[in-house]
Amino acid sequence: MPLLAMKNITKTFPGVMALDGVNFDLCSGEAHSLVGENGAGKSTLIKVLTGVYRQDEGEILLEDKRIQPLSPFESQRMGVSTVYQEINLVPELSVEENLFLGRQPMKLGRIDWKKIRRMAEKALSRLNLQIDPSMPLSSFSIATQQMIAIARSLDISARVLILDEPTSSLDHHEVERLFSIIRKLKSEGLGVIFISHFLDQIFEVSDRLTILRNGQLIETCEVSRISRLELVAKMTGKSIEDLKTAQPYSGKKGTNIGKREILKAERLGRKKDIAPFDLQLHEGEILGFAGLLGSGRTQAAELLFGLKQPDTGKIKREGVEVSIRSPQKAVQYGIGFLPEDRKTQGIFPDLSVRENIILAFQSKKGWWKPLSRKKQELITKNFIETLQIKTADMEKPVGQLSGGNQQKVILARWLASQPEIIILDEPTRGIDVGAKAEIESLIHNLCSEGLSIILISGELEEVERNSHRIMVFRDKVIVSELEGENLNLPNIMKLIAEGEANPRETIQA
Repeated sequence: MPLLAMKNITKTFPGVMALDGVNFDLCSGEAHSLVGENGAGKSTLIKVLTGVYRQDEGEILLEDKRIQPLSPFESQRMGVSTVYQEINLVPELSVEENLFLGRQPMKLGRIDWKKIRRMAEKALSRLNLQIDPSMPLSSFSIATQQMIAIARSLDISARVLILDEPTSSLDHHEVERLFSIIRKLKSEGLGVIFISHFLDQIFEVSDRLTILRNGQLIETCEVSRISRLELVAKMTGKSIEDLKTAQPYSGKKGTNIGKREILKAERLGRKKDIAPFDLQLHEGEILGFAGLLGSGRTQAAELLFGLKQPDTGKIKREGVEVSIRSPQKAVQYGIGFLPEDRKTQGIFPDLSVRENIILAFQSKKGWWKPLSRKKQELITKNFIETLQIKTADMEKPVGQLSGGNQQKVILARWLASQPEIIILDEPTRGIDVGAKAEIESLIHNLCSEGLSIILISGELEEVERNSHRIMVFRDKVIVSELEGENLNLPNIMKLIAEGEANPRETIQA
C-alpha cells in the first residue's frame, strides 16, 4: 500500500486542461521525482496536493484514507509539508523562532522560551545541524536556511516532504549535504517528492520518477530502468527513433553573417547561476541557446544584458572591454532583451501600444530629452506596419492585444532603439502557430539586415531550425557548441541528456 496515492486528478482553468486524469503515488522510504518541462503540470499537481487548488475530478489518499486539504496549512496539519526554492521563513527572527512560529509552547500565558530552545535543539539534531538556534536566520547560508525549513516541516509530523527545486541556489557541496539528509529521512520511512530540472540530481537521489507533459501522465518508472536520453525524449515528446532519423534543417537561415565579432564573453560566470563560459557573436548571426528549463540559458543572457552581475569574466563589444552593470548600460551599448515572461517583465498592459514601443528608444535617448508626440506616433506607425501588429489604433492598451501581437510590440520596442544585438528569450512561447511563423520569419529578416541575435527556446526544433550555431546548456554549464551539419536535433538531445558537465567542446562540420 502506497503512503500517498493521487488518482485520476483532473484540473482545468479557463481554456486550459492543466491536469488530465493524472495518477501519482509515493511509498514510505522513497524519493520520487516529478519531472517535466515548463507547463507540464508539476506545479498544478503539487498545488492540488497541498490545498492551493481543488481538483475537478479524482481523489487523494494518505495512508489509504481519503483527504481533501483546503489550504496549505491544512495540508501540513495532515502530514504533507513543502519546502520551496525560495525560503518562506522570516530572516529577521531567530532560528528557534522560525522553527515554532505560530505554534510556540506557552507557560502561564507566556511563551516558554526554555522549552522552545530544547525543542529547537532536538529538531536541528535530527538533521545533524550544529548551530546556535538563538542566532538570526539571516546569519546562515541559503543551504543552512533550507535545512532549517526542512527541520520545521519535519517537526510538524510530516509523513510526506515535498522539495520544490531545492538545489537551484546551492553549490556542489551543499547539494551533497542535502542529499545525505534526504537519504537519512528515507531510512526513517518518510516519503520525499523531489522536483528538479537537474537530470544528474534526479538520477542520483531518486528511486522512481513520474514524467508529465502537457498536463498528462507519460510514464512512471524506476530510475534504474530509464536512460537520460529516454527521459529527455519523453519530456519533450520525441521518440528515440525520431531522434535517430531526424535530419538537419535544410531551409535558408540567412547568408549575411559577417566576420566582424560584435560581442564576446570571456570566462563570464556567476556563482550558483551559470559556470564561467566563453561566447562569440558575429554580425548578422543567430546564436541559439538550447537546454532544458533551469539549465542556465536565461542566466547567461541576464549576465550579458546587465540584469545580474558576474562574479568572474569580462564582456567585449567589437574588441573593446565594456562594463555592463545595468540594462540601461546594455541599451547604450546597442543590446536589447526580449524577456521570457512578457506579462510580468515585458509589457506594461495599461499603457498604450505607442507608449510601450517608444520606451527603450526614449531611455537610450535620455529622459531629459523627451520625444515629441509627433515623433512617437511616426515611430509607432512604422513598426505597426512593418511588423503587422494587429491593433485598432496605437492608443489601445497593449494588454488588450493577443499574445502574438504583444510579443511584436515588445520586439518593436527594442528595434526602435536601433540595437545591433538583440536577445530573444522564448520569443514564441504562448502564441498561436500563425503568430509563431510570423515571429520566426521576422527574426530571419532582421538577421539578413545585419542584426545579431541570441535566440533562447525550450522548443528544441525551434532553436535548431533558426540558428546558425547552438550552444548547448546542461545543469548550469555550457557543455558543447554545434554548427554546420552537426547542428541537428539528435545531437542537441544527446548533449542535453548525456553531455559531460565540463568546459565545452566545439563540434564543427
